[in-house]
Amino acid sequence: MRLNPLRLRIFGLFAGLGAAAVVWPMVPGALADEHFGEIPPWLQSHVGDGDGQIAELVLKRARAYYMEKVLDGSAKNACYFAMDATKPSVAKSGSVARRFYIICEHDMSFRAVSSGYGNGRRLPGANFANGKRCAKNFSNAEGSKLTTGGGYVTAETRTSFKGYYRARGKSVPLVRAFVQFEGEGDTANARERAIGGHSAVLLRSMCLRKRPKSPYANEKGYVPYGRLLNYSSGRSNGCTSWTPEDSEVIVDMIKDRPTTVYIYPESRDIEAVREAVKARKSLSSAGLYWSAGCLREIGSPKFWPKEKLEPIIAKYRKARPAPAPRPLPICKSG
Repeated sequence: MRLNPLRLRIFGLFAGLGAAAVVWPMVPGALADEHFGEIPPWLQSHVGDGDGQIAELVLKRARAYYMEKVLDGSAKNACYFAMDATKPSVAKSGSVARRFYIICEHDMSFRAVSSGYGNGRRLPGANFANGKRCAKNFSNAEGSKLTTGGGYVTAETRTSFKGYYRARGKSVPLVRAFVQFEGEGDTANARERAIGGHSAVLLRSMCLRKRPKSPYANEKGYVPYGRLLNYSSGRSNGCTSWTPEDSEVIVDMIKDRPTTVYIYPESRDIEAVREAVKARKSLSSAGLYWSAGCLREIGSPKFWPKEKLEPIIAKYRKARPAPAPRPLPICKSG
């Protein structure tokens, strides 16, 4: 088999990733999209509209972006990620829907997991809130709490202690990892917005308990306690969120090995679909894509550019400044 220069270059880039990764570029048809070849049959079998399947357009975009970042040295991982934010958060069966994809072509593995999308906000003069099942609104505005589609590269991972919660009669510390994303184009302000990936868990109803022996105790010997909330099937503040189990796997995968995350739809897709819906045109005939079930629910999607939305958010913040943070109360029970 004769390898073209592009494949030979990628082969060299993967030489340091281990034997399994080295053989991947040698597989005929493994480098794919319209520029890099066809989607290999094993991966094509995962293409579709059902739960856990990936739309062909999303897959092609994700592969192309990954190859681009492998070639410029940004991506150093044998696997890459994709997400389809046009799909519902809950499957027809009632279970958590799977719309985030972990693709490792070197060992021909494909895994679909759940992921949240931005919940948005309802402000005076601008309602850009999203429902619990399907996303209608998207934005790259700081403070919008919305998802921005496009390409990202994973950066550093930071861990932070959130507090303790009770599980099986024991006090368990919640130490959550956050993977910072770096973007470009519409996603260029990902770091400014603190957009990344993390476990879909948080603590509610917080209070302080005396635990002076805890490594997380403050100077007075208190630690925060709360009630654990898992929102794996719900919405985020704009980040990509996973179940605790999936988050652990993903964070471990990208440790010291950055890769790409491609999130669909981009602003151009949203505008094109919006125009097609307005003109009552078939999406497929126009070469466009949106999850059919969610499109019926939302009617038409909308992208709010930061240039339009950030002044609205700034005006709201000025009129209603955030109250000063209140100290946590002491827990009523020890």
